Parts: sequence; structure tokens; C-alpha cells
Amino acid sequence: MRLIFLGSPGVGKGTQAARISLRKKISHISSGDLLRLTVDAKTETGLKAKEYIEKGLLVPDELVVEIVVGKINSAECEKGFILDGFPRNLSQAKILDNTLNEVEKKIDRVFYFTASEEIIIKRIAGRRICKSCGAQYHEMFSPPVNDNVCDKCGSRLYQRKDDYPETISMRLKVYREQTEKLIDYYKSKGELIEINCNGEEAEIEQNILEGLHSMSKEERKME
Repeated sequence: MRLIFLGSPGVGKGTQAARISLRKKISHISSGDLLRLTVDAKTETGLKAKEYIEKGLLVPDELVVEIVVGKINSAECEKGFILDGFPRNLSQAKILDNTLNEVEKKIDRVFYFTASEEIIIKRIAGRRICKSCGAQYHEMFSPPVNDNVCDKCGSRLYQRKDDYPETISMRLKVYREQTEKLIDYYKSKGELIEINCNGEEAEIEQNILEGLHSMSKEERKME
């Protein structure tokens, strides 16, 4: 089972990818997490990526593709994977398709997550992260016991620059300009399922599972 979770920043695709990966026992590959690990390592690639991330811009293809494709080809992903945050444009999508074709594999389904801009900004702007252990919180949905203090290690929490409201607007603008073209691409291939993310997490997860169930029924018909 090879899936792509496609949607704007803050739409909730990462949360759902984590849920479905546990339920289906397949790898959750977050391009954002992979990039942040590279940034934290202060490699040459990481320092270049950091400049784009802090401005709310998409990291160039050449800085992303090698990292993600390397993960896909690892033993960890032999049983399948969920790509979260990749591909972000047609160039990356075509590179991904070519890479999978070389090993006689393909993407099974692309779940396109949608939500109102008001909800997206509220979700992103409320995020807080521990400076020491990396634990994540949300001012509204999962706040710490004490304001701006990590429950796990007692360190201060901070807000990433790419989670500032003004940066969020730029991220959404960039998304609309560059990423939404993927919707038509995957729709034309018959792989796209749209998921409304304005509701609760459990409801969204159930809708995804129904999409996977319909996929399984189609496969049985083809056998």
C-alpha cells in the first residue's frame, strides 16, 4: 500500500498519516520531518533548506527529492508507505512516478485533504514546540499544564517562524500557486480521493479508511 497525503500546511494530513500508518503498519514519511532533521544536522543542504523554511517558501526540488527517495527505497518501506508533504509540485510527482516505475511499483491512492483557511491558520498558529526535547503542543487542542513550559522536561516552548500568522499566509499562497496543480494530475490518473478536514480527527480518519476499503474492493474486482 503506497499512499500520498496531499494538502496545504495545517490541514491535518500529518496527524492522519500518523494514525493510518499505525493502523495499517506502514511507514509514515514526512518530508517536513526529514528536512528538519537535515536542518538540525547543519549540513550544507540543511542550511540552504533553512533559508526557505523560515521564509515560508517551498524548499527547491533538488534539496528534497534525494532525501525522500532514499527513504522510499529503504527496507523500512518494503511493506508500503504514506508520503506526507511530498510531492509538492508536478516535477517532484513525475520524479516519484519514474522512481517507482523503475522497480515496478506505483502509487495506489492520493488523498487530497481540504479545510477552510480560517481553520488552517488557527491550527498552525497555535503550535508550540519544546526547545529541548522537541515535544509538540497546541494552545487550543493540546496545551501544556503550565503556559509555555514543557510537561516532559520543563523547558520553554517556542513558536517556529514558519508558524507565525504572517508566514502562514505566505505558505498558503505558495501552496496554491505550486501544489494545487497536483490535484488535476492525480485526478487524471484516477488515483485521487478528496477528504474534508473541517471536522473532528476521528471522523476524518473514518473517511480515509472508507477510501482504503473502496480501493481494496476495486483491487478484488481486477483479480
